[in-house]
Amino acid sequence: MDNTTCIFCQRQQITFILENDLAGAFWDAYPVSTGHLLIIPKVHRQNYFELTNPEIVAINSLIHEAKDLLEHDFHPDGYNIGINVNDAAGQTVMHAHIHVIPRYLGDDAHPAGGIRKMFPGGGEFN
Repeated sequence: MDNTTCIFCQRQQITFILENDLAGAFWDAYPVSTGHLLIIPKVHRQNYFELTNPEIVAINSLIHEAKDLLEHDFHPDGYNIGINVNDAAGQTVMHAHIHVIPRYLGDDAHPAGGIRKMFPGGGEFN
């Protein structure tokens, strides 16, 4: 996939709520919690491992700005920050993107394990 067919590159449905020269953040169209954000590079990169060092720095800066925005607007109790790379890991839009997912006390009765819970038994702790 190239930038002529990439839905993130076309930006027809995207309004950045935070941005800098190299990256932008917008509300996830299919949020898993209130305030779920996606952060993308402005140049088409298929996945995280194709990002340049300046893009990684720009994205990291937006992750921190996103936290400040989410703290102010939604008051979450925690966060999951995730990156899916390729089909096997669940990447469905082949443009690098980082999920910033606010978490709230009680949204999961047993949150221990965080992202380990994507595998059966992976989030169980004794």
